[in-house]
Amino acid sequence: MKTISLRTLVREPLKVKRMTRAGQPVQVTDNGKPLWILQPANGTEADEAERRRAIDEVLREKPSKISLSKIVLESRR
Repeated sequence: MKTISLRTLVREPLKVKRMTRAGQPVQVTDNGKPLWILQPANGTEADEAERRRAIDEVLREKPSKISLSKIVLESRR
């Protein structure tokens, strides 16, 4: 179990989110005294593997021939 301070939780919530998404419980402390234990809701390794597989699938697709700047300019009209 990872232990972080309340300040870290407030300043870096994405760091804590990554830890819980990976299936790790996180203990939040204030002045060294435990406050909470944050546990992942359904954070199994299978879910994480499926998420990574979906990301890899999207990244393997051929890039669009339309540039991002054109898409942005068209959306502003």
